[in-house]
Amino acid sequence: MNLTHEGIKAEKLWKEAGIALPSYNVEEVAEKTRNSPLWVHFGIGNIFRVFIGDIADRLLSEGEMDRGIICAETFDYDVVDKIYEPYDNLAISVILNGDGTQEKRVLGSLAEAVKAKSSDEKQWGRMKEVFRDCGLQMVSFTITEKGYALTGTDGTYAPFVLEDIKNGPEKPVGAMAVVAALLLERFRGGAFPLALVSMDNCAQNGSRLRSSVLTMAKEWEKRGFVDQAFVEYISDERKISFPWTMIDKITPRPSEKIAGELEQAGVEGMQPVITSKKTYIAPFMNAEGPQYLVIEDRFPNGRPALEKAGVYMTDRETVKKSERMKVTVCLNPIHSALAPYGCVLGYTLFSDTIRDAKLLKLAHLVGEEGMKVVPDPGIISPRAFLNECLEERFPNPYLGDTVQRIVTDISQGVGVRFGETVKAYVEKEGTAAALKGIPMAIAGWLRYLLAVDDEGTPFELSPDPLNEELQGRMSTVVFGNPDSLKGQVKGILSNENIFGVDLYQAGIGQEIEEILREEIQGPGAVRATLKKYLGQTA
Repeated sequence: MNLTHEGIKAEKLWKEAGIALPSYNVEEVAEKTRNSPLWVHFGIGNIFRVFIGDIADRLLSEGEMDRGIICAETFDYDVVDKIYEPYDNLAISVILNGDGTQEKRVLGSLAEAVKAKSSDEKQWGRMKEVFRDCGLQMVSFTITEKGYALTGTDGTYAPFVLEDIKNGPEKPVGAMAVVAALLLERFRGGAFPLALVSMDNCAQNGSRLRSSVLTMAKEWEKRGFVDQAFVEYISDERKISFPWTMIDKITPRPSEKIAGELEQAGVEGMQPVITSKKTYIAPFMNAEGPQYLVIEDRFPNGRPALEKAGVYMTDRETVKKSERMKVTVCLNPIHSALAPYGCVLGYTLFSDTIRDAKLLKLAHLVGEEGMKVVPDPGIISPRAFLNECLEERFPNPYLGDTVQRIVTDISQGVGVRFGETVKAYVEKEGTAAALKGIPMAIAGWLRYLLAVDDEGTPFELSPDPLNEELQGRMSTVVFGNPDSLKGQVKGILSNENIFGVDLYQAGIGQEIEEILREEIQGPGAVRATLKKYLGQTA
């Protein structure tokens, strides 16, 4: 059995393997999508395919949409070459339930894959063609927090951004420059309206996307590459809208175990690959069943009937509260609190980490600290959401999510996941000194950056754009010598570009330093510190 347009015609074999096939004609959908694009998505990795691709697949199956998604990649072009093209853009969704059952389905909604690469004339020409189409309604994004970043921790433009500014819209490389250049093409083709929808775990993600795209446009205007009318076009949200969203679905790296099961069932070529950019990806995606997507309903050129696939379509304030609930309280902060400790304590699976009595207590503590300041979005109960995470989602042993995946790019998220609650406490009480779980979480992240486990054995950090800089700042902090900690982390903890707030002024910077000092005393110090601060049992 081959995962191709031709291969899925052997319907009986797929049925016997327990894998559902699309109910619509995949090739006809792909053709119509190419001729009349409706929806483009940037960042075409695992969560996009298993969640956003699933939404489109359901709308196609129910006759609510007649075109799929054009999948655009700005960063890791190997994904197009190794995962999309060989499988005719098809993918297998494998949902892993907590009782051990699986739901397997071929998705046919990923109609076309394109490299948004300005140096590739053919691929770039296709992207321009798509953006010129007046019928294009939405462009969505799952490019992670770092995809929107234009500056480093010192507030200055990153080198690749300076190059994009200097080279102008004809030779963009970074994602934000690529998007700005393609909007310029749309502007020149008729200034048609469009919605740009960030679906990444960033606070106020729509505003963040808007700010980065507008910054590129304004820098180009200063240098004469574009005129003021183009900047006004992007600035006018009646033309170009940037809806806010909240997205939630735990999506681990593809499992070799699942790959083996699929191949044993008869599906060929299922093994995961690691691309040159360190993307872990496969022709299938494995993920949990629960999923949430809340979107601000502002689409100036129309939109698909997303609510028919379970998407909450609402106003900005509700999205803001939903995002705050998930990203700063119920899910992401607990991930970011426990995963660094999991790495240091020798865990691999997050489900094992959450079963550690001390770390489970830390999870509850971080969640409860956030619950005291989180607003209720109304459409989803924060308490029910937190309980679902702690009692059902995180402990799911079949999900196979790893702490190493969760700490990937963690520096890009700690400001939102912890900083927002810190700021809320300061606003409410004048200080965040009452916090105990969040200081422990941040200390655990700093301890993780030493890349030495609790027994003193070195381990490899997961990829993160700030690893080199942060480890450089901490290079003189020595495991086994707490006296070596002499203010090296002050530049990190006081950096508002990282946390959104100076943690010393917030009243917890010194406490974080003291916890870290205890955690570097020597072998077993992390475990001892957890016992000290979280109680003596277990």
